[in-house]
Amino acid sequence: MSKHRHSTSARPAYRRHGWSTARTVFASLVAGLVLASTLGLATPSNQDLLEAYIDENAQSIAPAASTSVDAAPAIERHEFDATPGFETFIEGGTNHDWASLVLLMGDFPLTESNVTVVTRWMRQENFVDSWWNRNNPLNNGWGSGGGGGTGRYVDLVDAAENAAEALRSLPRYSEIVSTLEASAPTEEIERAIWFSGWATGMYNNGAHWSYTEVPEVEAPASAWGR
Repeated sequence: MSKHRHSTSARPAYRRHGWSTARTVFASLVAGLVLASTLGLATPSNQDLLEAYIDENAQSIAPAASTSVDAAPAIERHEFDATPGFETFIEGGTNHDWASLVLLMGDFPLTESNVTVVTRWMRQENFVDSWWNRNNPLNNGWGSGGGGGTGRYVDLVDAAENAAEALRSLPRYSEIVSTLEASAPTEEIERAIWFSGWATGMYNNGAHWSYTEVPEVEAPASAWGR
């Protein structure tokens, strides 16, 4: 964040006459008026008196020292990392990238717990080595033409969009949505998936769920529509 440099406005340095000098001058003027009146000389006007006083008590202003802009210290700027976008994950092309793409399209936090759960979920629906099967990694029936999850999408980008849309659209997935939004512990998100009705067998109430690390496997470019 850039910082504004506030320069303290310096008061002009004034040279002032002391009170004793001002009084002396004023007394001299009065005495002069009395003398002029006594001698019958012309009496100066009020304007003449004012101008004479100003001349005698003129203030000189010393110019403030100029501040060189070039001499100002350099401003330190912070660097921020950009949030990965669609193309980042599409170019990556792995199952972990697809999981991240679903989260991004569904406006869910891209956190480790969320990505971990989605990749585990994908493994429950398809073999890891062929996770892109029918371009439908989660066997989603929404928009794929297969109500039982056997449908096919045009490509993996279309599949990610439909997966996110299904989660956000169907009320029975609201618990999955809320736990993903909160980036809840993995066990909470997984429990929400088991009992959401996504899989009719509910993964045997979670007994068939695997917790081992899911390796990264890249899908063919054609599966991504490339």
